[in-house]
Amino acid sequence: MDINQTIREYSSQPLTHQLMMSFLKDYKRPNDKIKALKADGIIETVKKGLYIAGPNIKASKPESGLLANHIYGPSYVSLETALSYYGLIPERVYEISSMTTKASKEFNTPAGIFTYTHLALPYYAFGLNMIKLSNEQRGIIASPEKALCDKIVSTSGILLRSTTQVAAYLLDDLRMDESSLKSLDVEKMMSWLPDAPKRDSLNMLIKMIRSL
Repeated sequence: MDINQTIREYSSQPLTHQLMMSFLKDYKRPNDKIKALKADGIIETVKKGLYIAGPNIKASKPESGLLANHIYGPSYVSLETALSYYGLIPERVYEISSMTTKASKEFNTPAGIFTYTHLALPYYAFGLNMIKLSNEQRGIIASPEKALCDKIVSTSGILLRSTTQVAAYLLDDLRMDESSLKSLDVEKMMSWLPDAPKRDSLNMLIKMIRSL
């Protein structure tokens, strides 16, 4: 088996330690081979037990959204990353932001910076989409509505007490446009309120969107 060719064939997905061991099942010392592949730049470590194709092999890489799901889980992509993905904010984001039921954490990796913010169940599980990121890749990403709610509930110091304050935050601070806001499903957002943090702020958010 040509291990380099095998890595090319599987390079669009995260290479877990278990997957690498299956590639190297005919080697007497597979962990030594993994070290050699890293040293040769054929693979590189994202975190312990998780790899991607390295700089010295011509191969595709996993989409950052898919990689984010694998680095720390359970998790889903949200906040500015998801808002930018849907075109709801104009800025391009360089940090991949996710929510998790585990403790908040940050990973600085060769594939970028991945941050994870804690959310409690059952609110965590609302409004998630399985998105096709490429022909071979799918990732779990917050819906536009959930990404916006997550932004509000997870940002310290954000307490929205009036529709005027909501409008200033969304239109001036986040630079969202009104047409994007009008497209959001406020009934879906309403259904999350009983279990949501910062319920009053989210209720004011919904009231502002309905007024548009």
